[in-house]
Amino acid sequence: MKKSFYLIIAAMLGIFSATAQTYEFKPIKGFKDATNEQLEAFLESTVPMKTRKVAVFDCDGTLFGQAPYYLADEALYDFAKRNYEGKTDSLSVAKMKIVDELLHGDNVGVDFVQNRVRFLSGLTADQIQAIGNDMFHEKYQNKMYPEMKSLIANLENYGFEVWILSASPELLYQRFCAEQLGLPEDRIIGVKSRVGEGNIVTDELVYPVSQDEGKADVVRTFIKADPLFVGGNSRGDLEMMNTSVGLKIMINPDDKKPEKVAGGKTIKQYWESDPRCIIEYCNDVPTEGITYVTQEWGVKNNATNAKPSEVVINY
Repeated sequence: MKKSFYLIIAAMLGIFSATAQTYEFKPIKGFKDATNEQLEAFLESTVPMKTRKVAVFDCDGTLFGQAPYYLADEALYDFAKRNYEGKTDSLSVAKMKIVDELLHGDNVGVDFVQNRVRFLSGLTADQIQAIGNDMFHEKYQNKMYPEMKSLIANLENYGFEVWILSASPELLYQRFCAEQLGLPEDRIIGVKSRVGEGNIVTDELVYPVSQDEGKADVVRTFIKADPLFVGGNSRGDLEMMNTSVGLKIMINPDDKKPEKVAGGKTIKQYWESDPRCIIEYCNDVPTEGITYVTQEWGVKNNATNAKPSEVVINY
């Protein structure tokens, strides 16, 4: 009887040991020593926390490269070229009119994201997910930043919920982001549009819209937590990053254009003045041998961000 009791206790201890959370920070190859030290200290400080631990990241330019063109733009224009260009039926004419507005209008306002939604409307949610996924594997699969994948793995090891918040159409990015980053699709949030009967996507925007200051509203509305960690790469992420009550990381910040929302500073200058913000660099250069419909149709290319050699660290 006594022997059986001890065997039961030993088995229970074994189960507890196997399921207990263990925390171990793995230094991120490619980040500076000081960055790794700051990240480790921060993550260790969160271990005793019993509340939700939330991390939020922008997508394009923060988790994977956007040079020379955004994946969302290339996916839409490539689809238009394959399916609508040069055709005279009413659907093709209407869709190419939207493309013309995308090409020649303001590409940072709500009208732009509304036109993206209008272009994709009429397709099923599964079709839109497939368009984004196919484009990722065709032209962008080598552009995921390994440093950021390692950072996400560290955050998850310390019990964080990781969310992606993009200004691109949500359905376009969900499938490949979930696959590449190991996240549930419902934690990948973008510009939402109402999905109707038959799984058909409509052109009705769902508010708040995850564009510029709207990203902070999305955090409060859909994620419903004060993030402990937020990452971005541009002016469009400023308000979202300022929702962080913990640490922030800015990837490849611009140091040329003064921004009104940043008090006349460049984005790099703005975040350099924040002691809770880490500035890091990831290699974002065009992949050789790839042609882009976005380029063919005259869209200005995004800046290249070749990683400075002095910050390439090998562990």
